[in-house]
Amino acid sequence: MIKNLDIKAYISEFIGTFALVFCGTGSIVINDLSNGQVTHVGIAMTFGLIVMAMILTFGKSSGAHINPAVTIAFTVIGLFDVKKVPGYLISQITGAILASILLNFLFNHEGLGATLPSDTWVQTFVLELLLTYFLMLTVLMVSQNREISQLTAFAAGGVVLLEAMFAGPITGASMNPARSIAPALVSGNLTYLWIYIIAPTLGALIASGTWVLLKEKEA
Repeated sequence: MIKNLDIKAYISEFIGTFALVFCGTGSIVINDLSNGQVTHVGIAMTFGLIVMAMILTFGKSSGAHINPAVTIAFTVIGLFDVKKVPGYLISQITGAILASILLNFLFNHEGLGATLPSDTWVQTFVLELLLTYFLMLTVLMVSQNREISQLTAFAAGGVVLLEAMFAGPITGASMNPARSIAPALVSGNLTYLWIYIIAPTLGALIASGTWVLLKEKEA
């Protein structure tokens, strides 16, 4: 039986991921349509700030994962209830897809901010793995006693902004399977989507293993 608190958490993950994809990929779409008025820096800032805002907004109600890779990694190291995983993943991916559908309706943009490698798939895979590793490790090290704090929001948002700033032109700086799945499905371009599902998830898992190792050393 689904508890009332679980429903609130699922709704929070849905809205949080919707906002992330709508604002983040929306900034890419609008930048294209406005001949670069948003700018690359503006896109990076949009992603970082929306992540920060959603963690501040939904941190207490759901933990503000807004990222399937984060949910899976938390679960593997025992920081999240495995029974809630399907609900979280469905909520995140559904929210992301709805955001891309709305962007498509509003702007009828061909790419919808989809993530694609600028060079080889190997380059993109390694970069996405490392980007997500640093993001996940930051979240785990900053959060104390499983609590998502304002510091977590600023740290995570800052890392997303930083990584989108320098790696965005190369990989799209996804770090989030839902963020890549949604525009790919709605635009119909599934090329290399597997990279943006596997690499971030693997990066988050490796970061979780690093966190466990460091915590054991502290004990």
